Amino acid sequence: MAYDSTATKERILAAATNEFAAHGVAGARVDRIAAQAKANKRAIYDYFGDKDKLFAIVLQRALEDLAAAVPPDEDLPAYAERLFDYHRARPEALRLVMWEALEVGDRPVPAEEARTAHYQDKIAAAASGDTGGDARTRVFFTLALAGWSIAMPQLRRMVLGPDYDLDDLRTDVAEAVRGLRATD
Repeated sequence: MAYDSTATKERILAAATNEFAAHGVAGARVDRIAAQAKANKRAIYDYFGDKDKLFAIVLQRALEDLAAAVPPDEDLPAYAERLFDYHRARPEALRLVMWEALEVGDRPVPAEEARTAHYQDKIAAAASGDTGGDARTRVFFTLALAGWSIAMPQLRRMVLGPDYDLDDLRTDVAEAVRGLRATD
């Protein structure tokens, strides 16, 4: 059977997504990525460069998948529900962004200009809904409410209780986003 570089790259990216989501860049191990991908470490370096470059590619891909699955919407409460559902089903993108924040901090991130442009699209969609107030803050708080609710299961459990239903929380997130409308 002939070597399939495309399939190998896909296996590496899938394995790297799991590894980085679980351990961040500093804690990720290329040998674990190679083992899970059934590839050799040399292939990882040849195809993707060093671990930081691989992380940037993995994160970019995860964010592109998220953007395609949950496009901007002028109806921010509905957008928040779809975003909540996405993160609930696929928490890797959220975890990757959190690792990026922990490891990069306030310094510029890879592809920041393109990512900023994507967030501007969300702001434009929210502004077209014209509910008043600053669309930028409404989008920021919408992202925070939908993401934080999934990203912090221990806080959710301690504050809301261990039996608090995620479907109820989804509804509560949308209602909180509705409340972000400006009161004049």
